[in-house]
Amino acid sequence: MTGDESAGARTEFGDEVRRIWDRNAEWWDDRIGDGNAYQIELIEPAQERLIRIESGTTILDIACGAGRFSRRMAELGGHVVAFDFSERFIARAKQRTPAEMTNVEYHVADATDEAELLKFGAQRFDGAVATIALMDIADVGPLFRALARLLKPGGWFVFSVLHPCFQGAQRRLFTEMDDDGEGRITFRSGVAIMQYLTPRAHLGEGIMGQPEPHYYFTRPLSVLFAAGFESGFVLDGLIESAFEPGRGDGRSVTSKNMPEIPVILAARMRLT
Repeated sequence: MTGDESAGARTEFGDEVRRIWDRNAEWWDDRIGDGNAYQIELIEPAQERLIRIESGTTILDIACGAGRFSRRMAELGGHVVAFDFSERFIARAKQRTPAEMTNVEYHVADATDEAELLKFGAQRFDGAVATIALMDIADVGPLFRALARLLKPGGWFVFSVLHPCFQGAQRRLFTEMDDDGEGRITFRSGVAIMQYLTPRAHLGEGIMGQPEPHYYFTRPLSVLFAAGFESGFVLDGLIESAFEPGRGDGRSVTSKNMPEIPVILAARMRLT
């Protein structure tokens, strides 16, 4: 969703999205705050390959949650200004950040409110990051427009999302069993896609058993990148991440058994 989606999506979903994440925040952080396979093997390595951090680099961390990647960028030497619109996530981020880590700060802010974002300071940031967050944001247009003013000339924006081509709501996972007639059985898992091009909002679980389903806002690549192109960004880095072969059990219907199907898309867009 981009362009004219903005006001409508923000008005329709904004308060509800915030309410849901406030309810889920502590439960979510209790379960993956210390990292899971997706973060450790797929998401964070891809983002670290795309970011450019040196001592003194100032980075805006968008929808930071409990601040796991904020702290990682601070460890790499960056000065990190992190925000989320869930007060409970920000409270957890502050609790998890050691007192001696003085190069990361946390704020409560709404990524769909362009005016609010601009209060962070024009041309203040060398780069920005959004870790598995854009598909949770009802309208990304205001964010890209704000980033065009918040970043220094040539500044970069690195983000990761569930891969739009393979991880949308309208899909089915399957496993096939092949028997060669001589007692050798092979299992093959895959993904069947029923819808891709039409942006849509839907409720789903990121972690089974979470207190309440949260909204996903799925966008095809053309719509997702167009939001950046319209604000003066170009795409100059792209990584598609899947689990290594042999990572799964070979039989169950899971991404760990699909080494040719990417789970995560990580991209770097640069301000021209």
